[in-house]
Amino acid sequence: MRLVLLLGPTILLVFSASFLLAWTLDRRLKHLLLFGLSCLFFCFGSLSQMLQIPPGAGPNAIVSAFIYTVSVLCFTEGLLWRAGKRTSFAEKAAVTLLIVGGIAFFYYVERSLLVRIYILNFGYGLICLVTAWRLRVMCRGRLTERVLFWALVAFALHFFPRTVLTAGGVPSDADEFGLSAFWLTLQFSLAVLGVVLAIALLAVTVGDVIDEVRHAGNLDPLTGVLNRRGSEEGAAQRFSDPRSQPLCLLLADIDRFKSINDSFGHPVGDEVLRNFAALLRQATRWSDLCARLGGEEFALLLCGCDAAGGAAFAERLRASVSAARFDALPEGWQVTASFGIAEARAGDNLAEVVARADAALYAAKKAGRNKVQQHAAVLA
Repeated sequence: MRLVLLLGPTILLVFSASFLLAWTLDRRLKHLLLFGLSCLFFCFGSLSQMLQIPPGAGPNAIVSAFIYTVSVLCFTEGLLWRAGKRTSFAEKAAVTLLIVGGIAFFYYVERSLLVRIYILNFGYGLICLVTAWRLRVMCRGRLTERVLFWALVAFALHFFPRTVLTAGGVPSDADEFGLSAFWLTLQFSLAVLGVVLAIALLAVTVGDVIDEVRHAGNLDPLTGVLNRRGSEEGAAQRFSDPRSQPLCLLLADIDRFKSINDSFGHPVGDEVLRNFAALLRQATRWSDLCARLGGEEFALLLCGCDAAGGAAFAERLRASVSAARFDALPEGWQVTASFGIAEARAGDNLAEVVARADAALYAAKKAGRNKVQQHAAVLA
């Protein structure tokens, strides 16, 4: 029987090694470190109880409760980190103190094994449910995220009925406890649901890596903004989403950029492009697109913005570029840009809007550069 119970910790060790190895390959993914530590601590908690380390029912209950709590908090914090969320150290310390302190109180002050069981199981169920609530947006994500979300919900909920149904027959004798229905059901359910959760986490991790590779392929390596392919993919999503309407496209072109390359060399020109792209990124919102189409030409797709709003935005951006200091250039050298604007009409595709914005950009250049020009058809 003991060998069977060791199966769960052994499986968790394998998953822990997998997450820790993945983290060593890309240390930016710190949530993988937390997932690996979570599996490792849960394994240690199980072994602490099974092997009675440390000896003595009281010390063992407190130590194993602390290890289990750290494991659950590592797991939920890893999920939150992946989503760009956090819980404070004070919150984690308070949860740990409540659970471990409750275990100590109901052993040394008011001895009750049943209450200790409820504290641990209901406590961990609540921690996972709160985390699922904070990550509820995952239920609308890609398939692997939806699977992980519902696996988390199932894992959180299982603590409650399982504990209620099996805790009533828990024996008071420590030797018999390891063979009780509660303990065996606990180990079986945690092994099954833990494996499901770990597999879902691995699937989401693989999906994250694929998305990152795809995203990297959509970025311009010089400026860090989207390249043409990335802008076309992002624009297609926004054109098909009614919530993004109205849409306004701005084409921006650095004036006389060739003279910068000819006068100071391509490294200086590249630095000007990077600084210009940074100005564009700072001016846009998270819902907007910012892309380099090639050379010194950039595109901005503004969501929820009509032609008038786009013109006002472009004018502020034009003034910002004119006033900016480009460190790679000599003192007194001014960089300017011209802007062409077109609002998307009903039934437009991206190519049609780009063509109108390009015509407006050409008109801005022809008018003397450092200008903002809307497409004539929009003004009519």
